[in-house]
Amino acid sequence: MAGKISGLPSRLLIYFAPNPRISDRSHSCLSSSSSLSISLSLSLTLQNNLSRIRISFLPIKMSWQTYVDDHLMCEIDGHHLTAAAIIGHDGSVWAQSTSFPQFKTDEIAGMMSDFNEPGFLAPTGLYLGGTKYMVIQGEPGAVIRGKKGSGGITVKKTGQAIIVGIYDEPLTPGQCNMVVERMGDYLLEQGL
Repeated sequence: MAGKISGLPSRLLIYFAPNPRISDRSHSCLSSSSSLSISLSLSLTLQNNLSRIRISFLPIKMSWQTYVDDHLMCEIDGHHLTAAAIIGHDGSVWAQSTSFPQFKTDEIAGMMSDFNEPGFLAPTGLYLGGTKYMVIQGEPGAVIRGKKGSGGITVKKTGQAIIVGIYDEPLTPGQCNMVVERMGDYLLEQGL
């Protein structure tokens, strides 16, 4: 939603809106210790004869936890993922939902091995928090998908992290894939 910055001279109005890549969806989804900057779209309305204007903005910072809470755990058709996390390739947790299972670093190492050597997890299954998921079709080197009963897991690899989403009915595998993979694609576009 666009907003007006108040407190500026009456001759200069500045309107801002969040980056449309994060907020242009039919639902409210997607959009280490560092934060990520979100750019602002600006439109200026000038009145009278203002010849020079210098405007400086500090970038808006979003913590990794915001990405999990607001974008991965978002509502889709009245439902949301069961759990989600952003985890570094080394197994360090950047952010996670409160419901995300406690996992072992060798479970993350197994996922990383499957990204580097597609099919690595097929014989044994994907484990997370001691739960075994049957590995199903994914995208070699980029996405691992797993199934367990009426639920499952989607894992998307980015340059520095893996995005993990766990779902159960009534959420569908396609909805989980969409949320996790869009977040991963966005982070890849940002060089992360």
